[in-house]
Amino acid sequence: MSQSVAGHRIVTLCMNPALDITTSTESVRPTDKLRCAAARYDPGGGGINVAHVADVLGARSAAVFPAGGPAGELVNNLLVAEGLAVHRIPIGGATRESVTVNELSTERQYRFVLPGPELTVAEQTECLLQLRRAAAHASIVVASGSLPPGVPEDFYQQVANVCADINTMFLLDTSGAGLRNVTAGVFLLKPSLRELRECVERELTTEAEQIGAARELIDRGAAECVLVSLGAHGALLVTRDRAQRFAPVSVPPGSGVGAGDAMVAGVAVGLTRGWPLTEAVRLGIAAGAATLLTPGTAPCTREDTERLFAQSEKASDIDVFTG
Repeated sequence: MSQSVAGHRIVTLCMNPALDITTSTESVRPTDKLRCAAARYDPGGGGINVAHVADVLGARSAAVFPAGGPAGELVNNLLVAEGLAVHRIPIGGATRESVTVNELSTERQYRFVLPGPELTVAEQTECLLQLRRAAAHASIVVASGSLPPGVPEDFYQQVANVCADINTMFLLDTSGAGLRNVTAGVFLLKPSLRELRECVERELTTEAEQIGAARELIDRGAAECVLVSLGAHGALLVTRDRAQRFAPVSVPPGSGVGAGDAMVAGVAVGLTRGWPLTEAVRLGIAAGAATLLTPGTAPCTREDTERLFAQSEKASDIDVFTG
């Protein structure tokens, strides 16, 4: 996409927000009543996490999301209290809760994710209208997360169409049917390796196969570039004529909740700083790694992210490009 995005606001869309509840217990056992530590409550869901991290990293950001019920009210209030610009669409259903339990004896983490409320057609339409209004003067829209029940599988293509209408760069981080049904209008797709495997229905055991699968999405017009997150193994950035490997940033093991959202937020923030895409991806990797250093689903800190970015390696070109 040709227009500059430097200095402009990031608007995120979170169609399935959640109230994230994090606690811990000594050991997780079946049947037994488990005594847990005091719970931590954080606003969650892909797009909300992205807006949160972008705001922490110094970018002007706003979150558009549907919310209802007590959990939805708390999500909204927590975001407002933190100073984040929000555009809440009231809905009849109740916003979901997601529970993370850290097992102290083994350092294992158990994550329980509920499906979310069913959105009516009118509520879906209002989400698109509010997004169009919120993003009218922004240059990046990021949609991240799953689609709630009742929302059609091509909904993110409808979002892409809105972004094309208002000439706004669109970054998308989703999976399943939401990913498979995008056909045009996305600047950057950010699937994990698991999500890419599910999309193309192949194992993708080699790097060449992973690059080839990403290029399939580009060749069919779904996106201009694909950023495949590889967790502890870094990331791959694939465009029509180039593939690059990004090494991971070493950090102590921690909660991976929100790391993928932090990654796409870092990429968006890097682009608003006027950086080349490769440098923006390095910032995204640093933000994802910095998230492992924070408790619960709290966002990474700017200090940690900038420090890890300075430590990160430059991208390396991959000689063998499948096609």
